[in-house]
Amino acid sequence: MQKIEAVIQPSKLDAVKDALVEIGVEGMTITEARGHGRQKGHTEFYRGREYSVDLLPKVKLELVVKDEMLDRAITAITTAARTGTIGDGKIFVSRIDEAIRIRNDERGEVAL
Repeated sequence: MQKIEAVIQPSKLDAVKDALVEIGVEGMTITEARGHGRQKGHTEFYRGREYSVDLLPKVKLELVVKDEMLDRAITAITTAARTGTIGDGKIFVSRIDEAIRIRNDERGEVAL
């Protein structure tokens, strides 16, 4: 099993969710986040004064998929989230050794 953590632009959330559901991903956790990468935020003007916005709104998706679903899930996320501009986000993949469903103690891939 593999855990995918994707940090994307909030405006792309619905498209990414739909793309993941379409390929058969059954569960995910979505968290509102703030942060920045290379773009380091931006400056804005409010009431004639300039100020720096260095933590931009982002959305973090976390999902665990079977090994054979990994490439399809990554492709779905990148295709749906890509705008081609800086700030599109990042995907992190890590190995999951065990998954346990609390309700009935199912373990492994059946617990997904």
